Amino acid sequence: MFKLFIVLGSILACCYAVGPLVTASKGEVWPKPQQQETSENYFVILSRTFSFKGPDDIGCPDFLDDAFTRYWTIIATSSSLEQRRQLSEVERQPQQKFWEADDNFVGYMDSLNVELIGECANEAVLPDLGDNENYTLTISSEGSTLSAATIWGVLRGLETFSQLVYVEGESLVVNATIITDFPKFPHRGILLDTSRHFQPVYIILQNLDAMAYNKFNVLHWHLTDDHSFPYKSRTYPELSEKGAYHPVSKVYEQSDVSKVIEYARVRGIRVIPEFDTPGHTSSWGVSHPELLTPCYSDDQPNGQLGALDPTKNSTYAFLTNLFKEVVDVFPDSYIHIGGDTVDFSCWKSNPDVNAFMSDNDISSYEQLDAYFFQNMLSLLDTLNSKYIVESEAFLYGVTLPNNTPVLVRKVGGLDALAALTKAGKSGIYSACWYLDDLSSGGDWEKFYNCEVLDFSGTDEQKKRVLGGEALMWSEFVNEYNIMPRVWPRASAVAEKLWSAQEVNDIEATKPRLEEHTCRMIHRGIAAQPPNGPGNSLVKHSVPNKMSNPPLHLLLLLLVPLASCTDANYYWREYTGKIPADAVVGGADINGENIYIGQAYVKNSGLIPAQINAGVKEVYAPLKGAQKVDRHIKVS
Repeated sequence: MFKLFIVLGSILACCYAVGPLVTASKGEVWPKPQQQETSENYFVILSRTFSFKGPDDIGCPDFLDDAFTRYWTIIATSSSLEQRRQLSEVERQPQQKFWEADDNFVGYMDSLNVELIGECANEAVLPDLGDNENYTLTISSEGSTLSAATIWGVLRGLETFSQLVYVEGESLVVNATIITDFPKFPHRGILLDTSRHFQPVYIILQNLDAMAYNKFNVLHWHLTDDHSFPYKSRTYPELSEKGAYHPVSKVYEQSDVSKVIEYARVRGIRVIPEFDTPGHTSSWGVSHPELLTPCYSDDQPNGQLGALDPTKNSTYAFLTNLFKEVVDVFPDSYIHIGGDTVDFSCWKSNPDVNAFMSDNDISSYEQLDAYFFQNMLSLLDTLNSKYIVESEAFLYGVTLPNNTPVLVRKVGGLDALAALTKAGKSGIYSACWYLDDLSSGGDWEKFYNCEVLDFSGTDEQKKRVLGGEALMWSEFVNEYNIMPRVWPRASAVAEKLWSAQEVNDIEATKPRLEEHTCRMIHRGIAAQPPNGPGNSLVKHSVPNKMSNPPLHLLLLLLVPLASCTDANYYWREYTGKIPADAVVGGADINGENIYIGQAYVKNSGLIPAQINAGVKEVYAPLKGAQKVDRHIKVS
């Protein structure tokens, strides 16, 4: 028996090596650039003097200055750089001797020149479908330059540069590199469902940060569904008052929506709202039951309500007023009007609906659905809004302009994509990218193996594919588990939508995704391990201005306050007052102790205090605080 244990132990020792299953790469870019030449020669970044140098005569200096600040903060906190900034020249000399003795050391880098070739207005320019996101990046002895025709290309190039920089010992280094890069598809999105489970604004903003790190450019905001109506409408406030999970704490105020849109804009991300119709509208009926179709049993109403009633003029009058507001609040060119998985059972049971169908020569409920959508498209045309529809609208025979994007989810799959592009329509593909579909192990691989263009069609058809979206339905995710559910699994989708078709080697991809996951974790994104056993070494030095606007706290419950960590337990330093209506990169506070300041209570001498629900701002103590009822102030 003793010998058997020895044999088994030997087998296990052979099968499980010590250390990470996949060793992370260093300074590799995600998603992989279209063209890249990298040398083993490297530069050491001079953190004390480094700067991004933009053109002097640019029309949008504020936009670029904010981007420069944001990305330098990201780069600077890749190591304990803040401490090294204080080193004297004498203290730095041993490090310099080490660098200069290395044959691959080329020199020091103190700036990156940023060239914006095109024009840029200082007003709030919005990203749009088809924007030029191309850029070139050169890091060489002759000079280091990022060049792009648009500010969106500059943003993508800055993200790439930030990923090229890595820590070697106690230094920030970057290899000599030449990159020419552009996206494979113009529409690269993530659908975020905030109806099944309400997602606080800070989660949406964290997700936007992660989207920027992965070069996504569309937030498809699935705002409403059967279970809740969290959008607080100016025109019909009763929709959220009665249809949201909570009329105050589980709604998106107009200011919340504006904050999300602006946060996305400066990261080159569009926000496309979806108000799903005619199905998935039970939450609408809590305040407006007249909008929905009464269900019948044995020729009598049974008290149940189904989809929107497509036979009533009053339905379209209501929708006109609502979408007039939506077009005003959401500045993107497009609105998504849903259309998936409509339950026809109430339409089938309702005698008035069937009489309407008979009177109007509508022979099927699919045709009735198409009738509804034809009216919806006419409605949006009068509002000068473009629209995105589900593949059901195309399959049911709705007359669609050729420039109307059609989102293909599970209905039809690649066959539907082939059919609609053959008919001259534009397609967005999502059928294989359901992030709520969990598998064991590193299931990012199943997303990575999905190729949007793997359908039978001509080159012209494939040019009509606009891109795709990863779908995060929230039946089983809330604010506590949504980020690791999305990341880095959505990163696999990001690379499929950005990188060249031939980038498809799973084994070669694993080290890069391992590094990228660690990178996101360090930047405050709660990303799950992609490849199995391993370790993301994260130093507890996170910037106090990782986001713009600065970090916030969401205060909806009574919470004790003393000193602050985020969800990953990184310390944050705050100065001055902190708006309390959102969080950026901070922690969820429901049921937790959340603190403001620099250290634990026992180390700082701070006195815990209670902040009541509804408080709009608190003050961050740095050197002690006084106990008060509604605010903590700097003493």
